[in-house]
Amino acid sequence: MNLTAQIARHFREVHFGGNWTTSNLRDSLANVTWRQATAQVHSFNTIATLVYHTNYYVSAVARVLRGEALDARDKDSFDQPAILSQADWEKLLEKTWADAEDFARLLEQLPEPKLWEDFADNKYGNYYRNLHGIIEHLHYHLGQIVLIKNIIKQSDEN
Repeated sequence: MNLTAQIARHFREVHFGGNWTTSNLRDSLANVTWRQATAQVHSFNTIATLVYHTNYYVSAVARVLRGEALDARDKDSFDQPAILSQADWEKLLEKTWADAEDFARLLEQLPEPKLWEDFADNKYGNYYRNLHGIIEHLHYHLGQIVLIKNIIKQSDEN
């Protein structure tokens, strides 16, 4: 397995399972309702906002992998559309899973030497750094999602 295929595998595992942490986004969100996903806990971002936020960057980097310009802005990464029903929540999840699979396929097609080239602009470092950054970013927010989910479940039980 070449390096880009291995990075794609690692990316898929944090989304769909099989990684050594045994924690992944799909399993963590499997039983989350739209009301739980949009529940405000303390001053934290909601689960839905964190899902939107992480996928915002996946989508942006996928566009770069397709040869398009990097057009993501940090300030827009939390502009999650309203989730007003279970259907809205499921639509966000479906987009997240589809975008993740698309991203992984694009990674698998990336020529390995491209990993060492500048990503969009040299101020962002190389592709390798940015691709791993996407995975690290998801792991970071996955931890938040799991904690928020646990707080909500405890509140629901009381």
